[in-house]
Amino acid sequence: MMNARRSTGAGGLGPTGRFFGPGELRLAILALVAEQPGHGYQIMSRLAERFNGTYEPSAGSIYPTLQLLEDEGLVRVEQEEGRKVHHATAEGRRAVDEQAEEIERLWSRAASRGEWGMFREPEAAEIIGPALRMVKAAVKTLAHAHGDPRVVERIQEIFVAARREIEDLDPRRRR
Repeated sequence: MMNARRSTGAGGLGPTGRFFGPGELRLAILALVAEQPGHGYQIMSRLAERFNGTYEPSAGSIYPTLQLLEDEGLVRVEQEEGRKVHHATAEGRRAVDEQAEEIERLWSRAASRGEWGMFREPEAAEIIGPALRMVKAAVKTLAHAHGDPRVVERIQEIFVAARREIEDLDPRRRR
């Protein structure tokens, strides 16, 4: 059994609930700057958008990382309308190209984590309790049925049917 307090290694959620492993925030910020130049707040906002609100970058992590990237020659700063706008240098773009696979893994994790952002919406509270009670009833029934395959199959059918009915309520799916 995995210890919930143990670090999950590079990336993922570690003991402090941090999303980024060593060097990954730096890489994510560099990738964002290479996609589109921006000032610190814009970069913070774009990073938060990648996570659909489930990760909120702080100025205390973004600005020092931008300074580090500038010190490393991967980012240059230009004053535009009184703001420091960060642009990727040729060396910074090369670094992004060389680490494209790692960057793609970061954005995949961001998308996956961002999917859970919907649970933070106030409307979600209305249905989470009943949904959890339904799962609890299913697990309890399975325990009492001692894994009877007919019961397992029937519960799966009920869940699939319920999911389809709920999805049919989605106005985007209506024609």
